[in-house]
Amino acid sequence: MVEGKLLLLTSWHLVLTGLPAIAAALYAARRGVGSIPILLAIALAASGAVGLLGFWSYYVDPLLGETFSFFVVLGSLALAVWSLLGGRVDRDLLRGLATPFALWALGSIFLVMLGFLYGGSDTPVATGGSRFSGPLPGDNDIPRFFAEWFYANGHQGTPPVFPGEWHFSDRPPLQSGYALSQRALGWDSYGLNYQLLGVVLQQLWIVGLWALLLAAGVRRTTMALATIAVLLSSLAILNGFFVWPKLLPAAFLLAAAALVLTPLWDEVRRHLWGAGLVAALCGLAMLAHGSSVFGIVPLVLIAAFRGLPSLRWLGVGLAVGIALMAPWSAYQKWEDPPGNRLMKWTLAGVVEIDERGTLEAISDRYGEAGLDGTIDNKLANLKTITGWTMAPDTVSNALDTGDFEEIVNAIRADAFFYLLPSMGLLLLAPFAMAFAAARRTRGDPAEWNFALACFAVFGIGCLFWALLVFGSIELVTVIHVGTYLLPILGMAGAVAGLRAVLPRFSIYWVGLAALLSLALYVPDFELPPGGYLRPLAAILCAAALAAFGIVATRGGVRRTQEK
Repeated sequence: MVEGKLLLLTSWHLVLTGLPAIAAALYAARRGVGSIPILLAIALAASGAVGLLGFWSYYVDPLLGETFSFFVVLGSLALAVWSLLGGRVDRDLLRGLATPFALWALGSIFLVMLGFLYGGSDTPVATGGSRFSGPLPGDNDIPRFFAEWFYANGHQGTPPVFPGEWHFSDRPPLQSGYALSQRALGWDSYGLNYQLLGVVLQQLWIVGLWALLLAAGVRRTTMALATIAVLLSSLAILNGFFVWPKLLPAAFLLAAAALVLTPLWDEVRRHLWGAGLVAALCGLAMLAHGSSVFGIVPLVLIAAFRGLPSLRWLGVGLAVGIALMAPWSAYQKWEDPPGNRLMKWTLAGVVEIDERGTLEAISDRYGEAGLDGTIDNKLANLKTITGWTMAPDTVSNALDTGDFEEIVNAIRADAFFYLLPSMGLLLLAPFAMAFAAARRTRGDPAEWNFALACFAVFGIGCLFWALLVFGSIELVTVIHVGTYLLPILGMAGAVAGLRAVLPRFSIYWVGLAALLSLALYVPDFELPPGGYLRPLAAILCAAALAAFGIVATRGGVRRTQEK
């Protein structure tokens, strides 16, 4: 049965991906780390390190890579068992760690079943590119394409060019590394294992967001609502199943935000291990996708505002960042040059391929635009973020037709491209908070402050993004050009803000937003060949979502009574 195979393979990749993360968290707990958010950050950093080492080990030699793959599984099992022996890890701590990993597993199963609700598992990568919007370009297949090449060839020769003239050096290697690290442990020739692994990787944002919410000290219902709101958003559904490496770096940045935006920063900035952990998470995010810089900059600015660490701390962080990034930069420069296509596209608006370096292209393009053109470009970037440049009356025209398919496709398109419109009903939160502030009724202080911190990163990140991106007809600030940290923080902050000022109303409002999103993304208007609604997939999808809600609201460490 297809659904049984999907469930089994998804579980297999959850185990392979989660083992090193869980082992690292348990080892740190045995060594005395008692903060669940810090343990989750360590877990994500360990997971990313395994993916990165998976790539480099196969690059050195495929036999070494296969050996590494088996070593990771056996070594992680041994480390996890040893860490649990002796009863040194508190049971409440174990329950607290189990909750986000259970949510990650349930969220992955939910999305797999929703994605293959009408079939398409025999052409999984193509289905990923057409199920919720599309057909989208083949970016979701790029990591698999190059992973297959390195699995067979290692460093012998230069990788072939992916259709569209994409070199391997044009995109960071982390998702390919994850695929390589699991390639010898169960794979296929038509992409199903890769697609399921891709979903599992993109859903790691759940672990990162849970760490952030827990560190911020918001109430348990708020944590559950925020996580469910993101899970059922257009961002997570579409980009979680279309497995280009966009949500994966957001997981690392969310874990970094847990260390920077919350009271944990006072502890993290005083210890050198904090420097290494923050730098590792930011470096891994960059090695997953270069657009992560648009999230790293606001995190750095807010960290500096909240309290500068020592020069020694900064030196350790810089050393860790260089150790992670330098090998990849060397590969781009000497092994598969020039490796700057995306930088030129983003920073200079150069879509066509040419021989100019990045700085030269930026200088030429700004010289051509002049001051007036540059200002117009930056304003256009800001308008795109707010949705002012949307195709006029797209949704209203669809509504006039009364055609359900046209309406859904129009709303899906706006949510895919434009940042503020993608927030949907959650845009109510800033207005509700402003009204409450005027009446001096701010509600729960932890949730109020967390919402403000999220909005600060969101605002600074959008401004930096709009200013840094060149801006042109070919490239503007649509969501997928930037970092997905910003919309996730926007949604989480909106939920927290609503909970702070309207605690009961927020539950119904977020529930309504979730139901509307499901109504948008459950239908499939272009079924795959032989496709039809599969009842068992629907049952498993609904069961996983229901279990996700129960675990989010009731699982883990006991909480105080809430309103």
